[in-house]
Amino acid sequence: MLPLRKNIAEMARYVPGFQPEGEGWIKLNTNENPYPPSPEVVAAILAELGADGGNLRKYPDAGSREARRVAAELYAVDPSWVIMANGSDELLNNLIRAFAGEGEEVAYVHPSYSYYKTLAEIQGAKVKSFGLTTDFHVADFPEKYSGKIFFLTSPNAPLGCAFENSYIAELAARCSGILVVDEAYVDFADESALELVHIHSNIVVTRTFSKSYSLAGMRLGLAVARPEVIAALDKIRDHYHLDRLALVAATAALQDQRYLQTTVAKIRDTRDWFSAELTNNGYQVTSSHANYVFAVPSDAEGKRVYDALFAKKILVRHFSDPLLRHGLRISIGTPEEMEQTLKALIEIG
Repeated sequence: MLPLRKNIAEMARYVPGFQPEGEGWIKLNTNENPYPPSPEVVAAILAELGADGGNLRKYPDAGSREARRVAAELYAVDPSWVIMANGSDELLNNLIRAFAGEGEEVAYVHPSYSYYKTLAEIQGAKVKSFGLTTDFHVADFPEKYSGKIFFLTSPNAPLGCAFENSYIAELAARCSGILVVDEAYVDFADESALELVHIHSNIVVTRTFSKSYSLAGMRLGLAVARPEVIAALDKIRDHYHLDRLALVAATAALQDQRYLQTTVAKIRDTRDWFSAELTNNGYQVTSSHANYVFAVPSDAEGKRVYDALFAKKILVRHFSDPLLRHGLRISIGTPEEMEQTLKALIEIG
């Protein structure tokens, strides 16, 4: 028998969204952006690659200095407050490695991103979850939470609700440890917790380039936090954790905010139209601040609708979790894709 650590042998693996093979699918199950990345990103990648790809023989900048500088300028902080990452998942993993030892507690909201649990179990940490109230506050959260890390996904995935900064600040004051505000979808929302990093020393804000920047295939993320937190994360990351093409892609994406705002506006408009149409056709739809909606059919049989859509080659996300199985998470695609999806949902009934 392999000498696996006990916690690794006993834990369940995280299952990502299904990736279909073949053509003809409308893919609305993994919250990808339906629009391509900024043309400036493509140009930067091609320029870095060069005519013969010669740059690829050289290691990238281990410190991601230019990408950090551009991000810091955008967010009005010093570069010492920013770290780049191989997807925001690297940040979540390293935050647990840095702040939670074996047997120490890590908590998160359920439902939200279930990968927090997987990462904590890998580290051998204890895991605790808190539910949500009907007005989307954390249920039964103590006046003083003594765990090492509390993960708050805002906007929430898969529901789409967002937490106001005043409430996030209240939670930070009640956390003895680190409050990680996972803002994977924040560019589709109205408010960010970035300003709170200056006020509360225990807040860390994480971001991804996979959603709003259309760079899921590049695996890019960043975090903004106090310099002492960033320094700790710098110590434990892989030394060359971002490749040369990813670094120039991140820099160009951050610099082209006009393109970002244009595509985000399109998605928000489509999201709001689609939500209204679903409501008009008998669905219960949680008000979303992200690039997806959580929708419940009138009979609360999410799996029935999922299977019927799958048969029509429309792929959405259904969860077996008892708190979620009554509904579907539907990513927002192009207007044409959402019109086809709406038509199919009406036909399915």
